[in-house]
Amino acid sequence: MSARRHTPTCAHQPACPTPDGLDREAARIVATHPEQGWSLLCNGIVLFDDTGELLPDGRIIAPHRPHPTPA
Repeated sequence: MSARRHTPTCAHQPACPTPDGLDREAARIVATHPEQGWSLLCNGIVLFDDTGELLPDGRIIAPHRPHPTPA
């Protein structure tokens, strides 16, 4: 299987993080559908309200909500 090359859909500077970067969720939102619970980021990631992600290459990142800290 060949690796797919990231092609950003935005032209802003600085460029958004790549889909493989640890900071990938910091990319700009290009489309949002809150009624359906997801947003499309300019690096091609679909970010779900439960913090799960669908990467452009089809990989799935499970939801990763932080645990609440005790008061």
